Amino acid sequence: MIEKILLIVLDSVGIGELPDAHDFGDEGSNTLANTAKAVGGLKLPNLGKLGLGNIFPIEGVEPVKNPVGCFGKCAEISRGKDTTTGHWEMMGIISKNPFPTYPNGFPDEVIERFEKAIGKKVIGNVAASGTEIIKKLGMEHMKTGMPIVYTSADSVFQIAAHENIIPVEELYRICQTARNILTGRHAVGRVIARPFIGTSPENFSRTERRKDFSLPPPRDTVLDKAVEYGFKVIGVGKINDIFSGRGITDYIHTTRNDEGIKVIINYAKKSFKGILFANLGDFDTLYGHRNDVRGYKNALEFFDKNLLEILSNLNSRDLLIITADHGCDPTTKSTDHSREYTPLVVFSKNERFISGKNLGVRKTFADIGATISDIFNLGKLTFGQSFAGEIFMK
Repeated sequence: MIEKILLIVLDSVGIGELPDAHDFGDEGSNTLANTAKAVGGLKLPNLGKLGLGNIFPIEGVEPVKNPVGCFGKCAEISRGKDTTTGHWEMMGIISKNPFPTYPNGFPDEVIERFEKAIGKKVIGNVAASGTEIIKKLGMEHMKTGMPIVYTSADSVFQIAAHENIIPVEELYRICQTARNILTGRHAVGRVIARPFIGTSPENFSRTERRKDFSLPPPRDTVLDKAVEYGFKVIGVGKINDIFSGRGITDYIHTTRNDEGIKVIINYAKKSFKGILFANLGDFDTLYGHRNDVRGYKNALEFFDKNLLEILSNLNSRDLLIITADHGCDPTTKSTDHSREYTPLVVFSKNERFISGKNLGVRKTFADIGATISDIFNLGKLTFGQSFAGEIFMK
């Protein structure tokens, strides 16, 4: 029946606050609907035909009477709203305890151990915007050679360095050192290398050689099971980083949505047995965190335009799943992730596919992993309920 599953994560494209959003300071967040309202409507005809507008009212994306896809939304039961937590939950791991965050910077015990390990002092050690911190401390970094350490509302230890001062491979090495140190109660979700270039605060810019050093999943995921059973698992974007290479047979490290979409189209044309797991991160990194509503709109419409080519290259043995990992509403005062439901849109050209099915509110992102596991006969997950029986006739 189904041999290839394309799972596309539109990073941060949430669709409304979760019931516990108040615990995270995210009341009123709705990345899709609020963005649409702020720009006078979104033009997403292809997502609309699949059923996106049937999930929740979105200005410009009207509900359709007979969607060609199935639709619903997913709740997150893990205690978090970050990239790692969201992706892990999709693949069957529920994070009962949130990763640690450091709104006031990292404690002396962490910084002192890190400085000793790399043989350098650091500057920064604050919660800050990545673009603003290099404007503020970039020149000092270039004069002293000291790396810039900073964090955000997410569980991240970020290290910024000018490529001419600390070469990228050396930056990766010290990030790995930080990853080795940040364990136990200081086990942040990700250590992130943030290389930049330029000669002054006016023209400093981050390069595309960012790299994430994530915690390894605490146990096997659906991806590990798929590999064990002989399926290919191809990670696109930062998927390989998120899972620390676990359960990945091949990966393509893209840095922009247009690159990722080209890879998805290329693999949509290919015949193989397994999973293409892609993260398109521009929605989050370039627009959500910067409260760039117009940029968010353009990125959504760019994806929708290219979705037509993805759909046209699918065959009857393919299944497409489009979702997100959290929200990042660019219309709110916050520049951080938001605790939201995520959209769920599913499509196949298989003759047994039941189009137009309302999949309702899924209790966990893990329903996606449970469905993949069900289709590929990988065994039942501890968490998650498969919806394969709802979208395919027996």
